[in-house]
Amino acid sequence: MKPVGRLHTLTDTVFQSRFDHVRLAEIMIAGGAHVVQLREKRDSTRAMIAAAVSVARMCRPAGVTFIINDRVDVALASDADGVHLGQDDFPVTPARRLLGPDRIIGVSVDSIEEALRAWREGADYVGFGPVFPTGSKQDTGPVAGVESLRDVVSRVPLPVIAIGGVHLGNIESVLRAGAHGAAVLSAVAGSEDPLAATGRLREIIDKVCGP
Repeated sequence: MKPVGRLHTLTDTVFQSRFDHVRLAEIMIAGGAHVVQLREKRDSTRAMIAAAVSVARMCRPAGVTFIINDRVDVALASDADGVHLGQDDFPVTPARRLLGPDRIIGVSVDSIEEALRAWREGADYVGFGPVFPTGSKQDTGPVAGVESLRDVVSRVPLPVIAIGGVHLGNIESVLRAGAHGAAVLSAVAGSEDPLAATGRLREIIDKVCGP
């Protein structure tokens, strides 16, 4: 299986402005993240590629998977490990054709039907949610809850990453529901101490799932 990883941490400069993408990624790697996902909604393509190249250079020797949110072109330009796509982003099939068989493609889904379609089209994992209420993304669907997550895990033959409102107080519940892992934004990037927050999340994952 491709290195999908369990703890997915998202860099972001809209939700927070204390750190740029490169510094956030450095902190997340030091804290024990398995995956760093660069999420940028405002900056120019040129600036995004420059940041992505710098983050890729840090992730590779650390053995951390590096994913670009939405942008297949930036993933290719920075030699990232893959992309994470939303339902309204670049479709999986042409993304796979451009990225080749070895790069990782993740897809955000909010139903079993979307998850199964992502699997049929060649995704490597799905991010299901929002499992909990979230304030870091405005265009989400209704809160799904842990039981819906459990149902998706049981019926979809891909690693399922819990997304939406996951934090220190509830990450154990999604792991015990069968999620392969969880993706977090505000729980790390928005925390007072992102390094400590990443470390505590990783400790919980290692406790439940093993190191």
